Amino acid sequence: MRKPAEPERLYLDFDGFFASCEQFRHPHLRGKPVGVVPMVKGSSCIIACSVEAKALGIKNVMPLGEAMRACPDIILWPQNPDLYRRAHNELISEISMVAPVDAVKSIDELTCRLDPGQTLDPLAVGVEIKRRIAKVVGPWIKCSVGYAANRLLAKMACKDSKPSGNLVWHPRDAEAILALKKLDDVPGIGPRMLRKLYQCQIYDMPELLRRGPRELRAIWRSVNGERMWYALHGYDIQAQPTQRGMYGHSRMLPPSHRTLDKVRDIARMLLVKATRRMRRDGYRASSVMVGILQITFDAYRHWTRSMWLPAVSDYVATLRGLDQLWRQAVADVDPRFLIMRVDVCLGELTPIGSRQLDLLEGDEETRLEKEALSAAMDSLNHRYAGTVVSLGPWTPPPGDHTGAKISYTRIPRVEDFS
Repeated sequence: MRKPAEPERLYLDFDGFFASCEQFRHPHLRGKPVGVVPMVKGSSCIIACSVEAKALGIKNVMPLGEAMRACPDIILWPQNPDLYRRAHNELISEISMVAPVDAVKSIDELTCRLDPGQTLDPLAVGVEIKRRIAKVVGPWIKCSVGYAANRLLAKMACKDSKPSGNLVWHPRDAEAILALKKLDDVPGIGPRMLRKLYQCQIYDMPELLRRGPRELRAIWRSVNGERMWYALHGYDIQAQPTQRGMYGHSRMLPPSHRTLDKVRDIARMLLVKATRRMRRDGYRASSVMVGILQITFDAYRHWTRSMWLPAVSDYVATLRGLDQLWRQAVADVDPRFLIMRVDVCLGELTPIGSRQLDLLEGDEETRLEKEALSAAMDSLNHRYAGTVVSLGPWTPPPGDHTGAKISYTRIPRVEDFS
């Protein structure tokens, strides 16, 4: 495995991305503490905040009451996921003019591989990226940039450069820099892994770096531990290809929609959205899951159920599965307590062309007809850029954005907003 002698990877993270997009779009928000919320009324937490808000102690995913106590002057602003999607695409286009984007890690994070000439002066790459972004959107959307031998170390350098910095971890200096870090500063080392490391008498970074790759593989109980060793020691370790495991959506509910009968309509819309995305990407699902989160007198109460499906991709089948699960929900969920969130998920995916016939069901011809009907509905909705035809009522709750919510891990497509 190759060990680069120069920093070859760039990691970029936009600072307060969602709130910065709102400040760019709405001039009266500029320079002020802004907290992005699902909706102005009935929100329970700040889901993203501006740089000015962070300077006053506000954090992402902070309870609303706690945020208001820390900063009474914070401006609460409803989310606009389509704005963030369009801003993301525009910014990616500008960055690609300077260095080819190697991987989009989330809507506000990406990596680039530097060419041989750029490795000699990596800081100049970040300066040019920042210049192009400032030219397109002004000073309202900023980014932090880090460079290192591989993606993991570049991400750590990027974090060290916040806010709005431009920092190189040269391979010759990386080990000395890492020795000063805490174990949980390393991406991928969370509370559970930290406990495992403590149990193995690894309490600091120098001790972790002294251990061998096989030891880390045993601690992680997978090849990921060995990959972590090579990444920390500056090797050009490549990310493993990922495979889609599920399609799901969740929704925090407005005060007017926190009862079972109204939550059911929202769950149906979320499941239609998930089915539409799954069909578009060429998969079928063999399971459907529904989750409900309630607030009781002194705690949260979670209700989750799932059921098997015969490898389907049509709306009739997935909604029929939801109906069966909802009958269980009506029997199990205590109606005295408000429902704060609903989740739906389609899992156990298989490629759409690899399904085997079910000899027990014997309904292949009917299933193909329903899939053809679903495809026709998708075609109409795509043609008119909206949900003009659906199975059952289609009445989004206040706040809209059904299925196209704010997301750090998935880049919404334009179809998600129909």
